[in-house]
Amino acid sequence: MSEQTTPIAAVLTDVDGTLVTGQKTLTPRTIDAVRRLDERGVLFAITSGRPPRGMRMLVEPLGVHMPMAAFNGGAIVLPDLTVFDERDIPADVAPGVIETCRGHGLYVWIYTATEWYLTDPTAPHAEREADTCRFPPTVVPDYDPYLDRVVKIVGVGDDHDLVARAELAVQQRYGTHVSAARSQPHYLDVTHPTANKGVVVDRLSDRFSVPREQIATFGDQDSDTLMFRRSGISVAMGNADEAVQRQATYVTGSNEQDGFADAVERYVLPRAVAAPV
Repeated sequence: MSEQTTPIAAVLTDVDGTLVTGQKTLTPRTIDAVRRLDERGVLFAITSGRPPRGMRMLVEPLGVHMPMAAFNGGAIVLPDLTVFDERDIPADVAPGVIETCRGHGLYVWIYTATEWYLTDPTAPHAEREADTCRFPPTVVPDYDPYLDRVVKIVGVGDDHDLVARAELAVQQRYGTHVSAARSQPHYLDVTHPTANKGVVVDRLSDRFSVPREQIATFGDQDSDTLMFRRSGISVAMGNADEAVQRQATYVTGSNEQDGFADAVERYVLPRAVAAPV
């Protein structure tokens, strides 16, 4: 069956830079596109580097009833934010990852399944992250007491080349123990090795009996290309780097141009079929 005729029974999408605008809002057209997917019986699922509480604002307007993959799959939560599954970074690896990020000049903050910790409230991008996720961090003197239950470590820096080098260094030193990928040019997300968006595709397929070739994925960052490779069709946003766009089946408009909704209308709804559930 060709790419043009393969039915689509599920949609899995990134959030920031994809589903929401730069102001972190959902447009009426995006909300309507998700409603139309639901009417056709197409499963709609969300995966993001955000913590669970950072995804709460999506649930009501989108009518989300599927589990959501927070921390790139490090925590699977129900729409009421109950943690269904959690995959922690190995406690003996976390200190080395933090040291590697700091060695590349990055500021580090950490997340457990329910909390966000940092040591400096004026840290780079902390205020913006709090606005995006709509809850404040907990300021602590050090991270040692929490390293046995860390779901995500984030290296933060405005020198994007340093962030890229830190990504490579973490992958080379701890690649079998963690998954490391940039969720934004200034963010390096480090999670459990099975907590990445490619694995989220597999888990969605297995849990809901939807073949991977019947899943459409949407994203804009390097971390999203992992799910592009595991799905039937993939859509890169117009605001994505060319390297990300080259790995997608289609390229749509930017997140400021209703690119998500446009791609749903063009590439998904014409071949939509109801999922087995």
